[in-house]
Amino acid sequence: MTRRTIRLAAALGVATTLAGGSLAAASEVTGSSAARHKPAAAKHVLLLSVDGLHQSDLAWYIARHPGSPLARLVNGGVHYTNARTTNPSDSFPGMTAQVTGGGPGTTGIYYDDVYNHALLPAGTTHCKGVKPGAEVDMTEDMDKNKASLDAGQGLKNLPGGILQMTGRPQSLLDPSKLPVDPTTCKPVYPHSYLQVNTVFNVARTAGLRTAWSDKHIAYDVLNGPSGTGIQDQFSPEINSDANGYPAGNDWTTDNKATEQYDSYKVKAVLNEIDGYDHSGSHRVGTPAIFGMNFQSVSTAQKLPSSEGLKGGYTSKGVPGPLLQKNLDYVDTEVGSMVKEIQAKGLASSTDIVLSAKHGQSPTDPKALTRVDDGPLLDGLNAAWKKKHPGAGDLVAHSVDDDGMLLWLNDRSAEATSFARQYLLSQSGTGTDINGKPTKSFTNSGLSRVYAGKEAAAYFHVKPGDARVPDLFGIARYGVVYTGGTKKIAEHGGAHADDLNVPLVISGAGTPAGVTRSAQVETTQIAPTILSLLGLNPHDLQAVRKDHTQVLPVR
Repeated sequence: MTRRTIRLAAALGVATTLAGGSLAAASEVTGSSAARHKPAAAKHVLLLSVDGLHQSDLAWYIARHPGSPLARLVNGGVHYTNARTTNPSDSFPGMTAQVTGGGPGTTGIYYDDVYNHALLPAGTTHCKGVKPGAEVDMTEDMDKNKASLDAGQGLKNLPGGILQMTGRPQSLLDPSKLPVDPTTCKPVYPHSYLQVNTVFNVARTAGLRTAWSDKHIAYDVLNGPSGTGIQDQFSPEINSDANGYPAGNDWTTDNKATEQYDSYKVKAVLNEIDGYDHSGSHRVGTPAIFGMNFQSVSTAQKLPSSEGLKGGYTSKGVPGPLLQKNLDYVDTEVGSMVKEIQAKGLASSTDIVLSAKHGQSPTDPKALTRVDDGPLLDGLNAAWKKKHPGAGDLVAHSVDDDGMLLWLNDRSAEATSFARQYLLSQSGTGTDINGKPTKSFTNSGLSRVYAGKEAAAYFHVKPGDARVPDLFGIARYGVVYTGGTKKIAEHGGAHADDLNVPLVISGAGTPAGVTRSAQVETTQIAPTILSLLGLNPHDLQAVRKDHTQVLPVR
């Protein structure tokens, strides 16, 4: 064993070796060759994103389970205890940040369901004379069959046969559900919507192999503008029908179902560690960049209860029984991947990066205030029409979780100011953690509203940018916009509970037992991945534009 192998084995407590293979990057690389930038510390980087996981959750867990795989991972590497994800803290900007090095203003990705003032509506076939303005819905709604776990591929023996799902699922997106480019009059695929390249593209250009597993086919966005960044994309549809579970009609409405769903992706990663494609059918070599997203912590935080256990937190920052159970689940699954890495002799050549796309708010159950955003937006539209007889709705599109993003049909200074003032004048009563209407709110539940030019400046884009929200509202702590009582937490906002996520790098290219408390950003993951592999971080367009720094590893 080399010194690194011995150290990782001791830190993780298992017979060791991480992943060995190849990586691959595409044609978006500009300004350099994507050749080796420096001697590689690692041949493989395994990126794990645990949706909803806070730094405080990780600290709570390892303090109580010091011998756990998660504790060994932390103790065997560099632990950044003050890491922040993107704002808005949604899955799509959070994930694109990790693989591009850029925030929403640079990537052009603000949320999974947004609006673009320059594109044409989905289904447009004759583009001449069509008024621009279209929803860009990068969720299950883009699938050919969103009710099926395979998104419409037509596999037999589901769900057990889902590992046979294609690793090139772009064909499972329905072109008629995609927004349309007015210049070409052709559908805009998610990968084309991303404004910058990704680590997968850089790796492909360097001749390395890539793989990724996530929750929607629309994670095609991670392929980068060329559409070729990820060689093996395994994306079973999480919001499809989960037969056999009584709590609801998709994999997120029952935490046990979400764990089952996550386990398919874990199996895919295990197959890739072993040098096969995600299905385990074809030997292709262990990828240089690969990984997956866990969803089950997120559902354990959101659901009031599941499996007879109470969801969320018992008090501020203290995980309740369902979340504790799910943290155990993630710990076990991470341990299985580490053990497989070691068993295949890859520990001395692999780094593991553990983080999260977003947190979840609130972690204090007493703070929860559910606010129905429907009447607020209906009232805004009605007030605008009253002031402007004959006008249509002011709101073109909205996304409201524990923040508020509005795109307006009228983008004038008058209209954006009107929307801001109206929302800040509204008060009412929301429901508490028990569903009782006892929580009063003012200012529509918002603490700050950025509108028009101020919103553009907030995201560092020019006024009039086709993608930027016309209004971005930061909710008061505890406010969750929902019309029912099925959720006790959400993400998307700007609170510490939304933004403060874990960040750990452990393995071949890192020292052991290092804790760094200075603030870092999850955008720094992307250039760090390339640096660990000996590739040039500046081959990432967002790194050059945003001056994103490699994480201080040593």
